[in-house]
Amino acid sequence: MNLSSLDFNLLKVLDALIAERNVTRAGKRLGRSQPAVSNALQRLRHLTGDELLVRGPNGFVLTPRAEAMREPLREAIALVESCVAGVPRQFDPAKAGGAFRLSTPDRLSIAVVPALLARLQKAAPEAALHVITAERQRALELLDADRIDCALGWFDEKPAHCTAELMLEENLFCVFRRDHPILKRGRSFDIKAVLSYPHVVVSASGQGSAIFDELLRRNGLARRALVAVTNFTAVPALLGGSDMIGVFTKLAADVFQKSFGLTKRPVPLEIGKIATQMVWPLRYDRDPRHLWLRQQIKAVYREF
Repeated sequence: MNLSSLDFNLLKVLDALIAERNVTRAGKRLGRSQPAVSNALQRLRHLTGDELLVRGPNGFVLTPRAEAMREPLREAIALVESCVAGVPRQFDPAKAGGAFRLSTPDRLSIAVVPALLARLQKAAPEAALHVITAERQRALELLDADRIDCALGWFDEKPAHCTAELMLEENLFCVFRRDHPILKRGRSFDIKAVLSYPHVVVSASGQGSAIFDELLRRNGLARRALVAVTNFTAVPALLGGSDMIGVFTKLAADVFQKSFGLTKRPVPLEIGKIATQMVWPLRYDRDPRHLWLRQQIKAVYREF
């Protein structure tokens, strides 16, 4: 790479593209037009000798080179910005008190919260962790009210006054008891079979509709929600004692399999992946305490 032709603005564009995986959204985040961002991407590809972002089934995906650059790039930009803004105050997690405040949908709480708490107890033993179970709209309201430091979840759009970073993209899995009749020898495990059984649905509203239902509607399909609950507490018992099926993202399905003796199979339908983003207010972008918390959350996802 010829560093003499590299400017800081190009790095900002690359950071936005890696976070958003979309030229239009990256442009909105930077206050630039779509053609300007596309032109910057072409310059970056020329400078690095790598495509960086390529078309996938559901938008841009990162090349291995871009994936390797993501974290160092974010840290480098934060360092440059903090140098320009002045020397930031220091944050020592070992001496930190108070509470770190997070919102997640319930599907993430069962996998992310225990792992995050384990990290916090080691590095910040005097601090507490407060978690609010919240879906998309409620999570954004909590951010606006300054009741949480950051939010995890699937967000269609983020407000202009917030920053977002992609944490993980997950496939959906069917979860059911190990001796479920859908696994009988000679029976096809297809979407028709999956939808022939009643389902347990977890949604914050408790109205029997979740992400999977929206994806089914796009394919002209629907399922029968026999039980609708607002959290995962009763799900293992409901699935373990009936022929019901649940459809959840991989992290949640893994917990059910490892901790409750249920089994999982990939949803037999091309419906894409569910993206989890971390969203936080721009005002906390360079705050040392908030930066540290977000680093711990990203470390948890790297372990996944």
